[in-house]
Amino acid sequence: MTTLKDVKIGQTVRVVKLHGEGAVKRRIMDMGITRGVEVYVRKVAPLGDPIEVTVRGYELSLRRADSEMIEVE
Repeated sequence: MTTLKDVKIGQTVRVVKLHGEGAVKRRIMDMGITRGVEVYVRKVAPLGDPIEVTVRGYELSLRRADSEMIEVE
């Protein structure tokens, strides 16, 4: 299982599944990250937290803990 946290800078991946429960999963979905959407990894902070991605045409910063819940291919 590959998560968004493992993706290298400059790669584009497709979301396969969202892990997590309740409010956390809902918040990720409200940001536009849903199954089947393409995510482009723009930047990763020096210590790995946060990750800046492009989703649905806008930039978004995700915490490392949130990116671990997003399974990609």
